[in-house]
Amino acid sequence: MIAMIVDDEKHVRDAIKLLVPWSKFNINKVYEAQDGEEAVRLMQVHRPNLVFTDMMMPLMDGKELMVWLHEHLPAAKTIVISGHEEFDLLRHAIKYGGVDYILKPIDAEQLTETVSRAVELLRKEEAQRQQQQDQTIEMNQIKPVYWDTIWSNLVTEPKAFDKYAKEIAEEYGLGPQTRPCRLAVLSLDTISGKLKNSFWSQWDLVFFSLMNVCNEVLTESRDERIGVAFRYWNNDQEIVLLLWDGLEQSNALLQHIQTCIRTTFQSSLDMGVSGQLAFPDALREAYTEAKLALRRRNLLVKDKRIHEYKDSVAHAPALLSMNEHAEGIRLAVRSGSEKQVRKAVGEWMQTVRGLQTIDSEQLEQWWHEYNGYKKRWLNEWFGDNLPAGRPEDEPRFHVPTDDEGRLALELWEQQLVRSLTELSKQLLQSQRQESNVIFEIAAYIRNHYHQDITLQEIANHFYLSREYISRKFKQEFGENLSDYLSGIRMEKAKLLLLNPHLRISQIAAMVGYDDEKYFSKVFKKMEGVSPNEYRKGRES
Repeated sequence: MIAMIVDDEKHVRDAIKLLVPWSKFNINKVYEAQDGEEAVRLMQVHRPNLVFTDMMMPLMDGKELMVWLHEHLPAAKTIVISGHEEFDLLRHAIKYGGVDYILKPIDAEQLTETVSRAVELLRKEEAQRQQQQDQTIEMNQIKPVYWDTIWSNLVTEPKAFDKYAKEIAEEYGLGPQTRPCRLAVLSLDTISGKLKNSFWSQWDLVFFSLMNVCNEVLTESRDERIGVAFRYWNNDQEIVLLLWDGLEQSNALLQHIQTCIRTTFQSSLDMGVSGQLAFPDALREAYTEAKLALRRRNLLVKDKRIHEYKDSVAHAPALLSMNEHAEGIRLAVRSGSEKQVRKAVGEWMQTVRGLQTIDSEQLEQWWHEYNGYKKRWLNEWFGDNLPAGRPEDEPRFHVPTDDEGRLALELWEQQLVRSLTELSKQLLQSQRQESNVIFEIAAYIRNHYHQDITLQEIANHFYLSREYISRKFKQEFGENLSDYLSGIRMEKAKLLLLNPHLRISQIAAMVGYDDEKYFSKVFKKMEGVSPNEYRKGRES
């Protein structure tokens, strides 16, 4: 914090410097001036937070200085120290925000108390300014999301326009009268593979940056907006552009947006565009047209990024099923041979490469067919005992793209081979496990954990020696059989502890312990807390 002392008498300035405990108030710099003019020059450079001023000085007196402070440094706090008690001077000090009017000779206690009040005022006002600044930043962050939500709602339900008409008119200058509009859908499915991989963990930032580029184009060199770009919340992979003015130049405008995106991101996006329809009543229809144009574009065409509805629906190709190749792929996975998997997938991809047209609808059909077959195979091979990693859990559908954002069948082929090869390995591992008696013992323990299982009982059941079971179990699972059993029991116990109506003694019995105290002792040893503490921790 910075202070300044303005007085034409040096001994007064020295007295103030001596009497004020500056460090107590976190004031680390104190400047001096002998009149108002010198003070103004210094204040323009150092911008003090706290000013001590005399009222009667040559060149520029205290009254004039306070007027200047009120206009140029309104946040600064002023303490008047004067040898004159005139009411006019006091009234002037109050009018221009003086914290106090102290008469000379200076009383040290009064001066310290006044400085304390002034510093407290400064701190409170700074806190209020910071709070307002934080609120402004928060509002600026929330506002785009708010408008994304409104526009998304209007696409889904155009009749809701009346509800937002006043806000839309104020924000966008768009009145309630019916007018023609066009709607374009940008699909991030076709963003370049390189960009997708680089920003996958910052997907919101990609949306924000793309919308900024689009909205800058829609507002540049014009007095009024001609449209808006927003994130369509009903599909987290889409940005929607709504154009309501200058429609005769809309194709050129959309091409310009493509160029700007390409320049900024070194990647282009496919765009589906509707025909001219009535705003706001036909917004849903316009979205449907743009979406259909996007879904039915031929992904094999390399030099076209903007797809209009009238062109895309002229001829919708018949969809090709992967049914004829499914059995060959299934047998290849069962074989356990990566070579056979590659061969089966390659035969399927050869059929795909023979097509003249591939659109998003076709890709999505293949995706759903593939996952349907895979789910069926998993049920056939694993039943309820799916292996770790859940090989049936595939990411959501994405168009496989290269670094240019173009359809890359070779990448899709590689993905299929990797996925199916991993499944084949898991199947082989499962088959080996099933033939291994130790895994049968582990399954027996998982199914009978709630009973009083002993090593001798297991040895009798499987006709093996206790020593053999102990040694082999430790080799396969890396822990003793008793620890394995305790681990299963504790996991089951933790689930049961989530039920507040079950007593600890009941839970102990349900997981195979007749002695509640012994159960609690084992639980605390393994989990670090008692059963009661664990339950309370989950309730808080």
